[in-house]
Amino acid sequence: MFKEVFKKRLWLIYFLASLFWITFSEYLLDKFPSVNANYFQIGKGLVFVFFTTLLIHLIIKKHDAYIKALEEQNELTTLINAMPDFVCFKDGQGRWIRVNRYAKDLYNLQTEKYKNKTDIEIAQMYPDFKEYLIQNIQLDEETWERARETRYEQTIMIPSGELKTFDVIRVPLFEVGKRAGLVTIGRDVSNVKAAEELARRREKLSVVGELAAGIAHEIRNPLTTIKGFVQLQKEKDESNSQISDIILSELDRINQIVSELLVFSKPQSKILKEFKVNDIIDYLIKLTSHEAILHNVEVRVENQVAEAILYGDKNELIQVFVNVIKNSIDAMPTGGKIRIRTWVNNDKVKIEVIDTGVGIPKERLEKIGEPFFTLKEKGMGLGLTMSNKIIQDHKGTFNIRSKVGLGTKVIITLPSSHP
Repeated sequence: MFKEVFKKRLWLIYFLASLFWITFSEYLLDKFPSVNANYFQIGKGLVFVFFTTLLIHLIIKKHDAYIKALEEQNELTTLINAMPDFVCFKDGQGRWIRVNRYAKDLYNLQTEKYKNKTDIEIAQMYPDFKEYLIQNIQLDEETWERARETRYEQTIMIPSGELKTFDVIRVPLFEVGKRAGLVTIGRDVSNVKAAEELARRREKLSVVGELAAGIAHEIRNPLTTIKGFVQLQKEKDESNSQISDIILSELDRINQIVSELLVFSKPQSKILKEFKVNDIIDYLIKLTSHEAILHNVEVRVENQVAEAILYGDKNELIQVFVNVIKNSIDAMPTGGKIRIRTWVNNDKVKIEVIDTGVGIPKERLEKIGEPFFTLKEKGMGLGLTMSNKIIQDHKGTFNIRSKVGLGTKVIITLPSSHP
């Protein structure tokens, strides 16, 4: 405080000191005359010249420093005003000190009325931005409390009525542990958000197109067969049970395709309840044992957690495991072995299905589970996609590992329920 007063009154101090020096020295010469009076006068003048020169030097130095600081400030101002971002400087009490040209144009701050005012006071002056300014208070306070940079997205309605989204960074400034200032920088990301939304829509359209192509391809095949046999019946003007069976079989295939699509796309009603792991394993063995015997496949079970409890739709999970077992049987056309292994790890029930089939090439393994991708001649490639979806709905994971010539391992992890 004293230092600031001294700087402001320096000219007055110098004037009084100079007046005192001249008056006091003359008084001494009159009071104590001496033969060396001339030397005294010269010395007095030299002292006065020395201090005056020193003072002028300090003034010039101070002036040069001021000019340099002013030039740097102008450069900084030019840089900040040239930024295509919203920039606002606040003091430790949250009062607006300065904003750049972009912010002035954004808020129509053509006057300096905003200076030294808080967000609350500015909200009263500009009610259109009240909601945004009130939000600023909360976010500013959170930044102060964290004592580090924060980043949020904020949506603002500008005077033109357009909604803009800003990526806002707040940087708190401290001096000796006290709040000194806050710098807010906001970049308009509205165009980026619009581009992301457009990309999402295009992705959806792409998926719809892929889905439509897959459906058309899968349904067209049985329809072509049905058309051919109907034309054959018409040309021969006769009907037999074999042709009718083929037509009915192809119609059933179309119905199955549509049914699978409905299950895949539309949420079905689920029966959620607790059940034992052993319930699934036992039912699975009974359901697939006959087909396994027909294909010379040996199924071995290592059920270490028969009494472990799962929670979910048992029928859906059975559907998943039946699909996995059938895929394993299909992968062993000349016979082989399937091992079903279960164990618990960190409250997670793991169920492995390991076969000794032909395996899956690496490039195809990466596409397994994608809609309409299949390794089978018959089928539409939705089995594993639906299975993966069912496991995800049960908060589990579905992983496939395979090597050509060695076989495939399917690892399904489900959360263990604690009654």
